[in-house]
Amino acid sequence: MPRILVIEDNEPLRESTVRILSSAGYDVRGARSGTEGIRVWRELGADLVITDVRMADIDGLQLILELRAAAPRLPVILMSGDLGISAHLLRDVPGSGSVSFLAKPFRKAQLLAATASALDAQAHEREAGRPPADS
Repeated sequence: MPRILVIEDNEPLRESTVRILSSAGYDVRGARSGTEGIRVWRELGADLVITDVRMADIDGLQLILELRAAAPRLPVILMSGDLGISAHLLRDVPGSGSVSFLAKPFRKAQLLAATASALDAQAHEREAGRPPADS
């Protein structure tokens, strides 16, 4: 069962996202800040990180830089209500793991489709002989 870490400082959105993904059969953990997200990822690992772009303590790009230092192929879904930020961030993300963007507000079907797509991309990398994202 794929492990997903949801990092979102908006509590209702974080809880809703975790609930949707859990009900779809994923093993999901939530974190309320970038700092907490990094700690949870180091302790538990994840096959996919879904994170808010703008948080009070660490922005999404800095968070990805820290995670990708340890796991260059870790797939990430960036969430934001600011559509203009997506192209800039996606261009600057290091590593070879997939990165996608999910515009807020999103619907359940959009979240599940983005999640499945990111995990499928990771599965194809594994089939190609590349190590897992959290190794």
